[in-house]
Amino acid sequence: MHAGFGVTKSQRKRREEKGREMEEEWLVQGQALIWEHILAFATSMALKCVVELGIADIIEQNRGPMTLHQMVAQLPTPSPDLHCLRRIMRVLVHKRVFAQHQPTGNSGEPTFGLTPASRWLVKGGELTLAPMVLMYTHLSFMASWHCFSRCVMEGGVAFEKAHAGVDLWGYCSRDPGFGKLFNSAMACNTKLVTKAIIKEYKDGFRQVSSLVDVGGGVGTAIGGIVKAYPHITGINLDLPHVVETAPDYEGVTHVGGDMFAEIPKADAVFMKWILHDWDDENCLKILKQCRKAIPEETGKLVIVDAVLQPNEEGAWADTRMIFDLAMMAHTSGGRERTEMEWKNLLEEGGFNRYNIISLPSLPSLIEAFPN
Repeated sequence: MHAGFGVTKSQRKRREEKGREMEEEWLVQGQALIWEHILAFATSMALKCVVELGIADIIEQNRGPMTLHQMVAQLPTPSPDLHCLRRIMRVLVHKRVFAQHQPTGNSGEPTFGLTPASRWLVKGGELTLAPMVLMYTHLSFMASWHCFSRCVMEGGVAFEKAHAGVDLWGYCSRDPGFGKLFNSAMACNTKLVTKAIIKEYKDGFRQVSSLVDVGGGVGTAIGGIVKAYPHITGINLDLPHVVETAPDYEGVTHVGGDMFAEIPKADAVFMKWILHDWDDENCLKILKQCRKAIPEETGKLVIVDAVLQPNEEGAWADTRMIFDLAMMAHTSGGRERTEMEWKNLLEEGGFNRYNIISLPSLPSLIEAFPN
């Protein structure tokens, strides 16, 4: 019997109705997804609010969950808006940033406690992402995201379009307050990544006597590495106005300079979140300076940057892709790269061998060798 034979008119009608119902359901789901994306910024703004108020710090100092009344009593204001905070915390509980505990009896208020997520918002913590929250939600930093359509139509750099031709580095130099915030955000992230590097790259620095951190900011990474491997002589290279504010680290020398012009000589070169800031042409200029700085036979380059994987799944997959857009928003041609893009870039820069080592963090570690 051919398909469709024996189907009554009422059966066809029910099938058509079911098809229309399914299509309507898909459209409703699609509408909900678009609304979710339209309002995705609201979670970032709620995070900014609780970081500015120090809510995670207040709960941490209390050593346990607190009611909203107890929280606002710690705020430096005579008339806090409790209802406003309740609505913000409701969203962040829903997003699993904070935990809400219901009272056991008929009376009393719910209490709010920290989760594995909100522990990263404690500003006074050894490991914190609070400065990163404040940097990414800063008005000057967010302005460039509004210029993506102009970048598609005209080319150019989003940050410069948003700031009258001034790039990120020039903006940091021109606005010391923003520059301090940027350096704090980079330093807090560096602590996280350095901890992961020291744990996962256990033997990678044992044969290295001297190490130069290119674009090392205020020296957080090289300071941590030298502390873990005291036999290493550390050199921290960054722009003069950056290293001027760098604290002293035992075994580390701060050098003000330009990585495009010259890199101090060492057994190995270390670069964390540097090459993803630049297009291939500028990356090659940096890589060639790295090549000059290390010994031909025994030299090594250690890159800490994301490696995009096709069809990647897991905790970091979405973040790595979104971070590529962050590079488009804030840098001059910077981007995250696939393994093949890294391979081609390294070979052209004079590094013919490489290994990729996974880290429990957003970036991976790439060690590259001239021979």
